[in-house]
Amino acid sequence: MPSRLCQLIYTSRPFGFNAPMLDDILTTARARNAESEITGALICRADMFMQMLEGPRAAVTETFGRILADDRHVDVALLHVGDTPERIFADWTMRDDPPQSWMWNQAEVREGAMQEASAAAAYSVFRRLSRLPPERRAM
Repeated sequence: MPSRLCQLIYTSRPFGFNAPMLDDILTTARARNAESEITGALICRADMFMQMLEGPRAAVTETFGRILADDRHVDVALLHVGDTPERIFADWTMRDDPPQSWMWNQAEVREGAMQEASAAAAYSVFRRLSRLPPERRAM
């Protein structure tokens, strides 16, 4: 029997954010995710991480455990975890995008918008992002 597919969304604040740190996170995530059949997306900038992980429940849980132990993340908040019939980032071991203009600005993040977001609001951010072409980062 195949394992159930689940999605997990969390937010955190980066600790010591810079281009090499982000590159390391993405390189490691993409390699591990490919091995674990995980897909997803990471929205990040100096003041925020918001990530969706999709894949077999055990693999997603294990990956989130590593994130919780990673000292490059602070104030980790789980917004959503649940079964899903399909992946929305099926072609991405880890899509990397900066926040869009329609997402929270830096003042809203400082005021706690990410931590106060509902699971439905966070899911809708990723659903909308999945319909857009990826942006290229200038780092």
